[in-house]
Amino acid sequence: MRFRGKLMDIECIQHFTRVVSTVSKLAKTCTLKIDRSNVYFILPGSVVSGDISIWCELPQCHIFTEFNMEGLSEDADEIFLELTPENIVKAMKSARNAKWVKMKLTNKHIPCITFEVELPSLTNLPRTVIHDVPVCVIPRRSWAEFQEPKLTDFDISIYMPPLKVVKNIVDRMKHLGNFVMLSVNRNGEMTLKVETDLVSVSTHFYNLTCPNSRSWSKDPSVTRTPTQSRHQIKSVEVRVNIQKLAQFVSSQQVVPQKVVCNIHANRTVHFLLLHNDVTLQYFLPVVSM
Repeated sequence: MRFRGKLMDIECIQHFTRVVSTVSKLAKTCTLKIDRSNVYFILPGSVVSGDISIWCELPQCHIFTEFNMEGLSEDADEIFLELTPENIVKAMKSARNAKWVKMKLTNKHIPCITFEVELPSLTNLPRTVIHDVPVCVIPRRSWAEFQEPKLTDFDISIYMPPLKVVKNIVDRMKHLGNFVMLSVNRNGEMTLKVETDLVSVSTHFYNLTCPNSRSWSKDPSVTRTPTQSRHQIKSVEVRVNIQKLAQFVSSQQVVPQKVVCNIHANRTVHFLLLHNDVTLQYFLPVVSM
């Protein structure tokens, strides 16, 4: 397996840093998947066991000026690496004013992704900083655990209000209880509510948009049409862990153009962040009442 990439545009360097920083705030460890077209950050999780899961995807051609990779074999032309995203963030901190950044899969007693950062210099001598980020190569027999989650028919979908506004509200609510009730209806209304024996606090959002699946699907040719029974559902209310919701709304270093909230009652809340070339999916399990 081989991987080598070079980032030369400062905006691409900063953009990549913001994406990885967002992932690092959501997961202590994750899987980095590399193929010919895209780079992925993945945290697999089980809704049944109450775990969150993450799928972040960005095209390599929008990040790297130079890109070369060879997967495990011709019929398995992919690379799967387990790593700590915070280590990449630390490596990229030295690249804020970099002339270029090279990333390369290396073997230095243990597998690593080596970051070589070329910094501006006042002399003719180059200033280069090298960071080795340890990784664990995931064997092919485990690759099936890291496939993109299949999106089932959701009961209802709605475009979220600005995440900064939601963050300010959730940050205050999380001190009142462990769970928050999330209510959405097809009139474009969304409610966040925390209720305890001593207090009941709710915030209401109005005039939001309920999109159809074609408008937010990554593949516009695919339409996820709800079944007739689900299409008749006018409102949904679910309970989720408020700390996990707060973690999600507080993690965003990339300001998304759109955030779609899809709810599958009694199962999961799916947040889809769309920002130019970046797609981030966050699956938050529903807590039974």
